[in-house]
Amino acid sequence: MEHVLLVVLAVLAIAAVHELAPRVHVAPALVLVVFGAVIGVMPGVPEVEIDPEWILVGVLPPLLYAAAVSMPTMDFRRDFGTISALSVVLVVISSVALGFFFYWLIPGIGLAAGIALGAIVSPTDAVATAIAKRMGAPSRVTAVLEGESMLNDATALVLLRSAMAAISMSVSFGGVVLGFAWAVVGAVIIGSVVGVLNLLVRSRVSDATVNTAISFTAPYLAYLPAEHFEASGLVAAVTAGLITGAGAARYLTPQHRLSDTQNWHTVELILEGGVFLLMGLEVFALIQDVERHHEGVMRAVWIGLAALAVTLLIRALYVTPLAWLLNRAAKRGLAVRPYLETMNDNITSHAKTQRLSAQSASGATSSGKRRRQKVDRRLRRALSGRKGAGEPADVSQLGPETARLYSLRIRRQIADIDYYLAAPLGPKEGTLVVWAGMRGVVTVAAAQTLDPDTHYRSLLVLIAFVVAAASLLLQSGTLPWLIRKLGVADKPEELAAEHDRLRADLNKTAQRVMTESDAVQRFPWLRARIEQMERESDEDEDATGSALDYRASFEKTRRAIIEAQRRTLLALRKQGTYSSALLTRELKQLDAEEISLDMRTED
Repeated sequence: MEHVLLVVLAVLAIAAVHELAPRVHVAPALVLVVFGAVIGVMPGVPEVEIDPEWILVGVLPPLLYAAAVSMPTMDFRRDFGTISALSVVLVVISSVALGFFFYWLIPGIGLAAGIALGAIVSPTDAVATAIAKRMGAPSRVTAVLEGESMLNDATALVLLRSAMAAISMSVSFGGVVLGFAWAVVGAVIIGSVVGVLNLLVRSRVSDATVNTAISFTAPYLAYLPAEHFEASGLVAAVTAGLITGAGAARYLTPQHRLSDTQNWHTVELILEGGVFLLMGLEVFALIQDVERHHEGVMRAVWIGLAALAVTLLIRALYVTPLAWLLNRAAKRGLAVRPYLETMNDNITSHAKTQRLSAQSASGATSSGKRRRQKVDRRLRRALSGRKGAGEPADVSQLGPETARLYSLRIRRQIADIDYYLAAPLGPKEGTLVVWAGMRGVVTVAAAQTLDPDTHYRSLLVLIAFVVAAASLLLQSGTLPWLIRKLGVADKPEELAAEHDRLRADLNKTAQRVMTESDAVQRFPWLRARIEQMERESDEDEDATGSALDYRASFEKTRRAIIEAQRRTLLALRKQGTYSSALLTRELKQLDAEEISLDMRTED
């Protein structure tokens, strides 16, 4: 009974802090740590000890899965290279560099334990993304931060596991590299299978509550088999989440997606809050142990602050040349853009006028195959941004489906080039990326997964806590001021213009559906009703006879428009013409309209 009461009180405390802390402009995580620390020092409160397995299996897989599901796939694809460079390469560099730093600063710690602590404090947290979004930071910066905070958690925890294995047994460098490679590759394979099956199974479940209940098992269905085959369960959970998020709009109903969003946000709130609350409860016992055995708390504090400074320095030294390379690549894209436009015009013209003979349709002749292969090679060179593409290739041998796919790829590449030029990662954006790389829940959770028998465990965990707390206090506290000072927020007029262009595309889709609709032909005034989107619920609820027929026609036509507009938005997302934030907002609006129609039908 006491344990149940403690859980209830913890949930209430987490809810209260998340409601009240933003009103005083303080990060809820810091308030929860302080609250937990105050409770921990009260007389009669027992020392809190949590089995690391509870954190590793019970907390991290659902947290990473939820972050992956909400990641915009278009932004992830566009900046995959940047995200990978930050979440894999930078984490490895930071972990090793910090490992040598801790090895030099803490006598007797051992290099493997130093790298383990480096892996714990290297990953960034999604807290920065939420703050940056709220302050209107550039969408590309927030996309990079979001993708990095999601993937570097998995990378760091794979490194942590390798370092812990090196502590407990003698392993070679080659063995660590091979183990790391298999942990990632095997996890991606297993996570992909789970993600696809998750969508296929849930697409056949009609009840939204049952559907969401199934989604709660997805991170564990990916995690457990991956760990069984000695791959990374956390990478598998992230992969499953990415695939689920990418296919949700196509396979799941609006009710299912809404239920998922609300319930998973609740899960994230409780799990993240619980980790920080637990951190506060453990602080007093850690301080006592460090005071007795590790030369005092102030030494741990100074080491933690120095580690945070080193981490930020490494990040700045890494992001600066990375941003320069990205801008250089964007300029190369500008040079190849005219070629891509000409090629796309040729393919579009060919597709409109094409009347293939039976022989060319089958592609049976070897000369036709060779010419298509030549086109394919030249297009690949152009699409990759390399020089030497030459004159636009002859597209006369392309079949209709091949031409459509090539046209999509070219238009997507053009949209990407425009995106990189319109949203560059210059010195100001690079500064924001560096400073927004703060530590948080994964650092705190990963520190608690250290084996209880690890030498210097209390000192290592306390250092990690200091890094996370100092990062949240210093970086999150000054991030809004930095965004205002840099003046890099997205311009409202540009966002409004983009929204107007997208609405025009969606209106074209609606007009096409209404032109082809039998219901609109039967009730011509229905067009005006739909265009104005009037909601005359009182008249509809009492409708009978012809009025009821009119209402059914209206709902049928509106559903057809919603479905067509959703397909248009998904196609535009694949093409990359508009920002992911705008497309996501419009998809949510369509979902809300469809749910409203469903509720009126049920009535």
